[in-house]
Amino acid sequence: MAIILEKSGDKHRINLDKGTSFSGEIKINLDWSKGGLLKKIFGGGDIDLDLGCFYELRDGKKMLIDGLQFSHGRGGDRNHQTRQGCYTQSPWIWHKGDDRGGSSESGETILVNPNGISNIKRITVYTFIFEGAAKWADTNAVVKVSVPGCEDIIVQMGQQSNSKRFCAIASIEFGVDNSMEVKKLVTFHDNHSNCDKCYGWGFTYSAGSK
Repeated sequence: MAIILEKSGDKHRINLDKGTSFSGEIKINLDWSKGGLLKKIFGGGDIDLDLGCFYELRDGKKMLIDGLQFSHGRGGDRNHQTRQGCYTQSPWIWHKGDDRGGSSESGETILVNPNGISNIKRITVYTFIFEGAAKWADTNAVVKVSVPGCEDIIVQMGQQSNSKRFCAIASIEFGVDNSMEVKKLVTFHDNHSNCDKCYGWGFTYSAGSK
């Protein structure tokens, strides 16, 4: 079963108290075409997409995680605090690693540990085209938010036609009443900084590379 959020602003509210099956992690996955003609754009350049998120904890700490943030420490250990987050302690959010070449069958994935949900206030999930033409339709990209015991929530990036390379996909807000609300955003921006200003995160940026 899946819920496809069709329009920007669409919301889906999940009561985390419902059902005893909510014992696993929240998974946010970005997958895109990795081969064939869709991978070759205007002269054969590969498309490199990145998945990331801004997050805010209930203690006020804010940070962001994506491939540019941990490019010098790729891989990592889900039990070890790195710039790709940490699964077993704060922030309870962990990026599994940067899929640069598209060799991975599952793309890029961010995991949220259910044991830390009470410490998380909000997450803004985004993706951006790091290399290749800003042509979302050619990526056939799909972002899926999976919550145990609930239907998957899907945002179809491959249907987008905007020429800007950075897209805020969805917001995930955790209520003090043990609820979670996912809202489809799909707003396009020039870069991290422009998206940050739109949603009021307040970070300072410098040029990044891989």
